[in-house]
Amino acid sequence: MMRRKNICTCICALTISLLAMLPQAAGAQRRKAPPAAPDTIPLFRGVAVSVDVVGAAQMWFGNYGQYEAAARLNLKDRYFPIVEFGIGRTNHEDEVTFIRYKTSAPYVRIGCDFNLLKNKHDIYRVYLGARYAFTSFKFDVSRHNLVDPISGIDAPYGGTDIKATCHWAELVASVDAKIIGPLRLGWSVRYRNRFRQTSGELGDPWYVPGFGKSGSSTLGATFNIIFEL
Repeated sequence: MMRRKNICTCICALTISLLAMLPQAAGAQRRKAPPAAPDTIPLFRGVAVSVDVVGAAQMWFGNYGQYEAAARLNLKDRYFPIVEFGIGRTNHEDEVTFIRYKTSAPYVRIGCDFNLLKNKHDIYRVYLGARYAFTSFKFDVSRHNLVDPISGIDAPYGGTDIKATCHWAELVASVDAKIIGPLRLGWSVRYRNRFRQTSGELGDPWYVPGFGKSGSSTLGATFNIIFEL
């Protein structure tokens, strides 16, 4: 009986000793684990220039649109500061009011895109980004044969070279992919929100260069042909 008791005491002591050693063993394994490989690629990875096809198609097949290009830096395949610039134009007559709007002016956007993919060196990229945008422009508005309801005579309505400005922000979701050599193709979806605008006594313009049809917010899209060097 005494011998069995001694054996049980030894087993208990050995078990307690092993349990006490487990945290030390786990800590040793953590210390021996190889460190993650550092990101050794250079900060500057290249520059890209692009043109938008959607805005040009709107110009050709509709009564408003824009010609737009962009220049973008590549920092570590993760961050992409970008400048977008273009000329927005419209020559539109409202089918109900017969009021004609006309403008042609430049605009600029400045912002940055962030590559969301875990493998940031892939030929595919998925971005989320933001822009600040601004335009200062002049527009014409006119309507002929507007009859004054009191006098019954024609009362011409409108003005030329009416000055206006617009500031807005954009939230951008986009993708692009390498096709061959330096050529990449991509598209973006944009939510635009106007936060400041000034215009003349005749009210807001029908179209704002770079923003689109006037309003507090709007959606837009681009399809980009990109050359990355």
